Amino acid sequence: METELLLKKLEGIQTVDSASSLLSTNKEKVIYYLYRLRKEGYVKTKRLSNNKRVYNISFENKLKGTSYFEIINKYSPVKIATPITYKIYGKNPSMEETLVYAIKTGSLRTILASLALFKRIVNWSELYQLAKKDRIERQVGALYDLAKKIMRVRRMPDRFRNNALPKEEFNFEYTISGLMSKDFKDIEETWKIYLPFNINDLSDYKW
Repeated sequence: METELLLKKLEGIQTVDSASSLLSTNKEKVIYYLYRLRKEGYVKTKRLSNNKRVYNISFENKLKGTSYFEIINKYSPVKIATPITYKIYGKNPSMEETLVYAIKTGSLRTILASLALFKRIVNWSELYQLAKKDRIERQVGALYDLAKKIMRVRRMPDRFRNNALPKEEFNFEYTISGLMSKDFKDIEETWKIYLPFNINDLSDYKW
């Protein structure tokens, strides 16, 4: 059977049994087809807790795209499980781009996990431009100061800090709507940004 037809019939999450049913063939033949597709880069295999294998079969697997969530999970002790993964093809997203994306999600756990990225930020000019575009410079600054309390991070340049700090007439804003910290009031006052975390929320960072 041609690869294109196999992909069309099997695209998605399969087991040997489900693939056998879809192809109307025996398990030995299915195992051969899966081996062939995996060798060509179309299959990702995962073993479940019951030792059963499942196969993620997709043309996109061959493109070797990555997602912001995969980058965050690679570097953060706080892992994110998401049912929807948006792949990025043709380039490797930068740490700066990934951090801004994480903040924009408005997800408590995603933002918490993304704090680890501050250890790997190197292009502060890029980070500032991306944050400014989405008007979250102060959120970035406040989260950086929070990250600095719980881990060793790269130093934020004075230029970034001075440009991002709020003017006197600025109002307070939220990182996540309606959530504010009881334990990091000093950071909130500095940036006029409410943080959504308290000390207990940061336990995965083992500070």
